Amino acid sequence: MIAPFEPAVVDKATTLETLLETPAGKRMMTCIQCGTCAGTCPYGEHMDFSPRLVINMLRGGFIDEVIKSDSLLRCVSCYACMAKCPRGIRLTDVLLPMVKEQVLVTQSAMPAEFQKSLENMHRYGNPMGESPRKRAAWTATAGTKIPLIAEVNREVDVLWFVDSYMSFYARGQDNGRATARLFNALGVDFAILGNEEKSAGECGQVTWESGLFESLAEYNVKLFNKYKFQRLVTGDAHAYNAFHFRYPMYGLTQPAEHTAQFFARHLDQLKPRLTRPLNLTVTYHDACCLGRAVGSYDEPRALLQAIPGVKLVEMVHNRVNSLCCGGGGGGMWLDTYYKQKGMERLSERRVKEAIATGADVLAVSCPYEISRFEDALKVIPHDKPIVVRDVAELLADSLAS
Repeated sequence: MIAPFEPAVVDKATTLETLLETPAGKRMMTCIQCGTCAGTCPYGEHMDFSPRLVINMLRGGFIDEVIKSDSLLRCVSCYACMAKCPRGIRLTDVLLPMVKEQVLVTQSAMPAEFQKSLENMHRYGNPMGESPRKRAAWTATAGTKIPLIAEVNREVDVLWFVDSYMSFYARGQDNGRATARLFNALGVDFAILGNEEKSAGECGQVTWESGLFESLAEYNVKLFNKYKFQRLVTGDAHAYNAFHFRYPMYGLTQPAEHTAQFFARHLDQLKPRLTRPLNLTVTYHDACCLGRAVGSYDEPRALLQAIPGVKLVEMVHNRVNSLCCGGGGGGMWLDTYYKQKGMERLSERRVKEAIATGADVLAVSCPYEISRFEDALKVIPHDKPIVVRDVAELLADSLAS
């Protein structure tokens, strides 16, 4: 088993050809072919090459056959195979991204929605194709002060990296407004990058396009170095994952935190301000990039349990066994492709579990999950109403006016 926060033991120059010379690559050769990775993969039955077979083909010198297949398009980078590997093999953040990159290069036609998202990130710095000049427009509706670091003109404690879905997606902006209220309620000295910000790159290198990720990482690190701040905080689990695991290779020196970790660390100061009872039954979904990837299971639950009137109930699959929403590893933009292949959307599978708990609220810690689960609830029958809310939104709802 891989301990949370263990480094990936490869650098940014490592390629599929040089992987076996690294400690991570040598560990892959110790694979005992137990099949745990294949059994825990949410889309394993749809893959010609499960993770263990990818290792076996690499070991036998037949990796080209894997690259020619579109099998790894089904990998949503959920960290399940890596978290449960008895040999501690770096599957999700080392081997699979390298193979997927080669798949991207060799495939003659990629799913259109996925290709468009990559083009948008390259051209506009966000997967939606929105104008960069509109990135900070949502702050005008925040109802609370949100300073721009370029205008503050001094060092701040927290540089809040908002990222794309909280900047441009309407429901993500609800999370942004809630986060700003919480920062101000705690008296946090924070600022945002505003229109200068670009997407962090989804879960590190698992955007499939390493060149695109590198350009985004290099741009953002150069931007970070332009300003002075003590820590980097983001509510996007995918951005946090990238900052934690990959950005230090590109020169990021400040510590990075997810907002759930940050607010949990300040829970003693926050809890007295949570005075409005919500009287809700809440079930929490563990984001893959925050849960299995780094072991942050307790912090979001501690925040929810601190809210007066909240009863926390668990879904059948939770913590390390949590089901993926299906948005990682490019899956956010592959739903049409998956439907064409006759594959059930993982978000629909997950909301069925949430509905079964009888909860009023499905709580999340990632902006990807808001849209994925809200869309799933539109097509999955349920008698009792259930809504999707970010943990930060629930906390802000409990703040005194």
